[in-house]
Amino acid sequence: MVLPVPVKLRSALVGLAMATALGGPIPPALQAADLTGALAQVPAQASPPSVAAITKAANRVLDALRSGDANARFALFADALKRTSSPTMVANTMKTQPKVLSYRILRVLPGLSNSLVETTINTTAGSRDVVLVLNNAGQLAGFQTDNADQLSTDVVKGFVEALIKGQFVTARSVLSLAMQDELTPSALQAKWQRLQRVTGDAIKVRHLLLADSAPDQKLVIVSMDFQRLTDSLFVVLNDKNEITGVDFPNEPIKPAAAR
Repeated sequence: MVLPVPVKLRSALVGLAMATALGGPIPPALQAADLTGALAQVPAQASPPSVAAITKAANRVLDALRSGDANARFALFADALKRTSSPTMVANTMKTQPKVLSYRILRVLPGLSNSLVETTINTTAGSRDVVLVLNNAGQLAGFQTDNADQLSTDVVKGFVEALIKGQFVTARSVLSLAMQDELTPSALQAKWQRLQRVTGDAIKVRHLLLADSAPDQKLVIVSMDFQRLTDSLFVVLNDKNEITGVDFPNEPIKPAAAR
């Protein structure tokens, strides 16, 4: 984390460096008292939440998930997630997912802005490891499901189908955590809507092709039907089947004119 340097401190340090380089005496304005006063302007670095506080917040999120209460779950979303979701959308998503029976918190990793909570969630369809991303207010800022044992094409298909349904919170959950940091649900929604302004609404996934597979990276090409044309998305995954890159075509192939 890079903290901003106050203007007064920056000026004092630059002046001190110049005086030292020229071999001259330190000007009175740069005496220790002035530097001490300038250093006092540097903001103190905030401490991360305690493990107990993070664990309590994680239990609230997981209890809401287990209860099947869409309103309770939505209420615990961070603002960035709420902007592209609603209690109704949460309820519709939960209807397509297996019922949560129990959960277990494995590890808590406190952070200055967001904290990570590693969990195992047991459902009627088996267990799945999930990482929760919680902000300092104890709200759900994101989550990531462990899809290492899934087919890459199935992970990508689920991602694209979530985009088609407008479920951007769900779609984001299969991105790597680093990519989630760069791509909020609103940003993902904006990219998708910008594409559809040219292509028309997305209709369905036509087929998926695993075009390249290396030990640390895979490329899946998704052929899709839109209202006005058919085009392809290129999706890159790492060795854990986390999506690390999505190429939304900037200039989709426009439909040919009628002859």
